[in-house]
Amino acid sequence: MASSPLAERVTTAAVLVPLVLAALFLLPPPGWALVALLIVALAAREWVKLAGFGAIAGGALVAAVVASCVSLLVHPALGFARGWPTPVVYAVCGVAAVFWLLVAPAWLAGGWTTQRRAATGITAALVLVGAWVALVELQARSPWLVLAAMGVVWIADTAAYFAGRRFGRRKLAPRVSPGKTWEGVYGALFAVALYALALAPLAQRAGFEGASGTATTLAFVVVVMLLAAVSVVGDLFESLLKRQAGVKDSGSLLPGHGGVLDRVDALLAAMPFAALAATTWLAKAGPG
Repeated sequence: MASSPLAERVTTAAVLVPLVLAALFLLPPPGWALVALLIVALAAREWVKLAGFGAIAGGALVAAVVASCVSLLVHPALGFARGWPTPVVYAVCGVAAVFWLLVAPAWLAGGWTTQRRAATGITAALVLVGAWVALVELQARSPWLVLAAMGVVWIADTAAYFAGRRFGRRKLAPRVSPGKTWEGVYGALFAVALYALALAPLAQRAGFEGASGTATTLAFVVVVMLLAAVSVVGDLFESLLKRQAGVKDSGSLLPGHGGVLDRVDALLAAMPFAALAATTWLAKAGPG
């Protein structure tokens, strides 16, 4: 008897979530880097298929993404130990952040094609490497930072779904993702603002050395809301990839969930901003 889609979703999540959490909290930064690299490589493979790359060109791009990440991890001049020096994080995550903040919204608004392989290939490399660096840097600081940042995306996605179903009237991007509404976005921003207020008292334990107070708390809320807003852009961009490719899911690797890219699209956009914020405002613990 075939299992239901819901049963498949629950089973897949029940297997993957504990494995990812175990890797996040139990592995040292180089080990977590390899786990994150596997996820990024699988997402890259799906990205190139959606963008219409052939087997050779697509394989070359995936290999380039993997090679770039490995080089960042092992090259002695880049100084990876428990995370990278600040300039490395600013450079790699900064480029990805500029794409999500400026280029991706214009791309979505203009309805530009994702089948232009040169532009889409460069975009994929910058975005995927940037997200990988962010995940590794955050885990090197504290696994809880990764979980907290992921929590922003998960809460935003859940709140957007329920707010959109209950109050949704105005379509956010009907040509890209007809189900998303502006009311859903507002619900997501409201929910993550509450989440940020709940996290704010933990800032000093996370390494924040600045003065606490109302202004600091409000700044933190704004940053978290920015993460949520950018995660929506990431979700929409992957929807554009799928729509122009004429498919419902990015792949079928995860039963009940589609492909890897379907599950990490919003995280790809949000994580570089989270890493930049952590690098700017949080002190890094020493080895040990």
